[in-house]
Amino acid sequence: MSLLFLCLADCRLEAKQIAVIVNNSNAVQEINSADITKIFKCGTRKWADGTPITLVVRDPSSPEMELLLSRIYKISPEEMKSFIINHREAIMIVDSNAAMLTAVRNTPGAIGLIDGKLPVEYGYILRGN
Repeated sequence: MSLLFLCLADCRLEAKQIAVIVNNSNAVQEINSADITKIFKCGTRKWADGTPITLVVRDPSSPEMELLLSRIYKISPEEMKSFIINHREAIMIVDSNAAMLTAVRNTPGAIGLIDGKLPVEYGYILRGN
């Protein structure tokens, strides 16, 4: 699994580091916040190699989705549920960060966002060199 980093800020919170994770078969090495927004709003549906993008997200009503909803989607959890229904072929909902890691690892073209520990911190499952 490959990971990239994105910094999102919420007016009520200080800046947070978000780990952007993608399936290993994905050749992307860098991604900017504008591209992340397009991808997560289903404006970009395929990677450069033509592989369909699968978004792996947490339940819209979960606390983990708050930052994503406020900074990328700018919609309520209820509106996000409608968005997911309208794009169900491109979105997978998981119930934990561990499930997100597994889903991204096992789904070609998958992308997810994880907050919490930084990937370089001790105890993070994707800690690298």
